[in-house]
Amino acid sequence: MRHPQADNRTVIGLLTADAAFAEAVAATFAASSQIDLKRETGRLSGREADLDFGDTTIAIVDLDDAAEAEVVALQKLMLHARDWPPVIAVAKDFDASLARALVQAKVADFLVKPIPAVELVRACARLSKRDSGADAQIYTLLPSAGGVGVTTLAIQTAMLLMNSRGARMRPSTCLVDLDFQHGAVADYLDLEPRLDLGEVEPRPERLDRQLLEVMLSQHASGLSVVAAPHRPAEMRSFDPQVVTRLLDLVSSNFEYVVFDMPRTWFSWTDSVLLGSNHIAIVSEATVPGLRHAKQLVAAIKSRLSGGPEPRVIVNRFNQKMFSGGLTHGDLEQVLGESFATAIPNDYQLVREAIDRGVPLEEVKPGNKVTQQLKKYLLPQVAGKVASKSPLLSKLRLAPAR
Repeated sequence: MRHPQADNRTVIGLLTADAAFAEAVAATFAASSQIDLKRETGRLSGREADLDFGDTTIAIVDLDDAAEAEVVALQKLMLHARDWPPVIAVAKDFDASLARALVQAKVADFLVKPIPAVELVRACARLSKRDSGADAQIYTLLPSAGGVGVTTLAIQTAMLLMNSRGARMRPSTCLVDLDFQHGAVADYLDLEPRLDLGEVEPRPERLDRQLLEVMLSQHASGLSVVAAPHRPAEMRSFDPQVVTRLLDLVSSNFEYVVFDMPRTWFSWTDSVLLGSNHIAIVSEATVPGLRHAKQLVAAIKSRLSGGPEPRVIVNRFNQKMFSGGLTHGDLEQVLGESFATAIPNDYQLVREAIDRGVPLEEVKPGNKVTQQLKKYLLPQVAGKVASKSPLLSKLRLAPAR
């Protein structure tokens, strides 16, 4: 069982078979009289049952060459060690399979050797100051097809979250446009997109809180926005480590984060979805649209076993009496438990809001689109029904160089 440290001392637990790394860590923390280092020598495999770091503030586990036995041992440890502190995993190299394993193990941070002393200190500082209940709540919206209105709903979701406690107690909220090629968030809000991943990609370690502030756009409402300039003729996928580092920074510095996802599946998409508290698939109210949404729900469940349950929001739903169109009952029948809500169609309202660069509520307070989205969203905010395991607020994938 973990015990509070006397006089607020920080105890760092270290397990490593690398003598040079152990000495480097010891030297890093030796300068502080408020930090104690508890060192254990050896590999994790074979010791996951008896290794005791329960009385430490943070545990650093060196996987070294990330052999399969070491990764499996870490997964077992994280599964059964309920009283353990946050774990920072360390390895010599990093690839997609290791990233997935660490996502599933739910480690708190990940660093790649050689690790600059300042990077190790920053990682430990973030974890030691973080309250276990203060993780960002992450809402991810992705389209089942093109043109279903996912950006409009992402903007309204962010606005509702930001105003969920009233004007005096607004939680910090950030809307992130992850469609780096055709994103429309900045256009819809009449903002200058300031994110330049191309500048960061050669040196991802430069991406820190200070640089994030430079790349944030601020809406008059108080909403922070991360968006990149249009690149319509440039189809490229950025280094997933750069993208994940960006999202880690955002989720570490805001209480609510909303992701507007592209339709294309990239190498970093799995990580974003696994790190989300809420996943909403936005569909149009047509039979093909519902089929696509249902297929996407099944695909996400298959790929991301153990992740959050995807729900479907049917947008622009217009049920009329005595019409031959889809009914609310049809939506429930087709989508089953994955059906979340149906958002009424109000094309003129949405068009005016987009043209003016303002949220729907500013055009028409109490409009039916916002009200229906609020009915779906706010009970989640009040109940905190999602699990506290978002990858993007707990998993650091960017290697220290």
